[in-house]
Amino acid sequence: MSVHDVARGLPGISALTDLCRSLAMLDAILCPEWDHRWHGFDAQWSPTEAMASMRDGAGGEYSIVFSAAGAYARGFDHESPMSPYVDDVPWPGVLDEVPEAFRRYVDEPSFCDEFGLPVVTACLWRESGDDRWRAGDVEFPEDGEDSDGADWLFQLLVTGTPESYREWAEDHFEVSVGLEAVRHVYALRPLTDEIVAALNPERVPAELAEDIKEIGYPAGTGE
Repeated sequence: MSVHDVARGLPGISALTDLCRSLAMLDAILCPEWDHRWHGFDAQWSPTEAMASMRDGAGGEYSIVFSAAGAYARGFDHESPMSPYVDDVPWPGVLDEVPEAFRRYVDEPSFCDEFGLPVVTACLWRESGDDRWRAGDVEFPEDGEDSDGADWLFQLLVTGTPESYREWAEDHFEVSVGLEAVRHVYALRPLTDEIVAALNPERVPAELAEDIKEIGYPAGTGE
């Protein structure tokens, strides 16, 4: 599955924003240590932008910026033959067609290395008035169209189900995860003591206040 398959499988911008919030909130409940979480969401990345992120701790990552212009996503698989470090430039076609509305993200320091090289193997975008996600006309290497890493990088966003997250989380965090509690968070319903306990009995709900604020997760009574 290449970036073009991901583009066909991703939900709309609003639904994707909600899904990214859910992933970040679930990770925050299951894993108190920020460095061990995969998913994050910064609702106030800038005064006008939010950003979802993923990092697997082994060199794989993505960032998705949500703004009035739409959404811009870049992913990086450090083992990809399309890595910009192969020739010290992004793989041809990955960034060439990024529209003007999102061009500033191509050279965004957060998405580049210390030398200004964009750290990317897959890129896609969707302008606010568009009816679908788009990606550049990439000529993939002989390794195949899944060479860009988009398949596994964006997998949970494409499947988009509580069941897929539970399966992933039980494998990654090596704990039992209550499906109904995951569904509660996927619905962005305010957290209750019971929901937090069903996900992580050792997590104190009050400890989540900062995460809830950063993620922009709904607060209030969650009955």
